[in-house]
Amino acid sequence: MFRKIAVAAGLMAAAFAAPAQAQSYPEKPIEFIVPWGPGGGSDTLMRIVAQGLTEETGQAIPVINMPGVGGNVGLAEFAKRPADGYTISQIHEGLLVSNQTGITELNWDSFIPVALVASSPQYLTLSKNDNFSNFEEMVAYAKAHPGAVRAGVTLGGIPHVHIAMIEEAMGLQFSYVGYTDTGERIRALMGGNIDIAIGDISSAKQFVDNGDLVYAAVGTAERTDDAPDVPTLKELGMDAELVITRGVVLPKGTPQETVDALEAHIEKVMQREDVIKLMKNAGADPVFYGQEKYSAYLEKLNATIAKLVGKLEG
Repeated sequence: MFRKIAVAAGLMAAAFAAPAQAQSYPEKPIEFIVPWGPGGGSDTLMRIVAQGLTEETGQAIPVINMPGVGGNVGLAEFAKRPADGYTISQIHEGLLVSNQTGITELNWDSFIPVALVASSPQYLTLSKNDNFSNFEEMVAYAKAHPGAVRAGVTLGGIPHVHIAMIEEAMGLQFSYVGYTDTGERIRALMGGNIDIAIGDISSAKQFVDNGDLVYAAVGTAERTDDAPDVPTLKELGMDAELVITRGVVLPKGTPQETVDALEAHIEKVMQREDVIKLMKNAGADPVFYGQEKYSAYLEKLNATIAKLVGKLEG
């Protein structure tokens, strides 16, 4: 009889242990590995999230920058960390591209996607030229002259993926020219060395406002408040969204109750007015996708990138 009571008591203790652990998490500081250098988009946005989490949980969330090889150095280190919830990291679409092009064996499902927190709309930008001045004219010209439209991209990177998605969806053939970053691409666009490029609104806004460049389309589901006159790709006949998203991940094997607790904390952070304002000021849309929705997004995107990998390597 005593043994049965003891077993029952043990089961009851186990049943209450998970909620108690979830409620007490975190009990100490959480190290946030950002696999990019200081000052970039990932660093800026994740520091906003880290500060929000610090205020939400009462625990310090120090950001540790570990840049290198397109984010893969930091993520390789992160993958080795204990799965106890006290080291978190950040991924974006670049990890999926690196995996599909053979740069790393890690992929989105090498980790536990906890929450997507930021989305940066990407704009297709055109040079001023005599051949086309909007999206429809660009498509018509590209179809009539395969390979004549020069697209500036970071070869094997997210801009390459986005341009390839347009190329694939509209049945076009572009010529790709590689640049190291968005600023270099926009300068090439201004100089007439390329015809099209893609990037966030801040990268070309001053030149668009001056009339030197043209925003042809935006890759969001709806038109943006920042550029309400710019049509979406969906309006123009392309069923795809072109954005750079950033989300928080945990190491594989982290207890589910810890994952759930972190997700709940992040959801509260993303409802804070100060966080929303800071992210918008940094040029990103604050969003929140929980575990299930974020994983579904990454799975779908991974399939798209796998389909386009030949173009990225070509």
